[in-house]
Amino acid sequence: MSKAELARRAGLSPLTIDRVEDGMPCRMDTKRKILLALGLDLSEKENVFPE
Repeated sequence: MSKAELARRAGLSPLTIDRVEDGMPCRMDTKRKILLALGLDLSEKENVFPE
């Protein structure tokens, strides 16, 4: 899936997706939107967003 498609599905801007990919901090709501857009369960947060 492209960044643009992920952003569209998550209801986020492509710039936000870039920032998250660059490891910048983001809100839990942003993480939730990305996980759901990827078709993942919220319990998989640690696999996608390691602390």
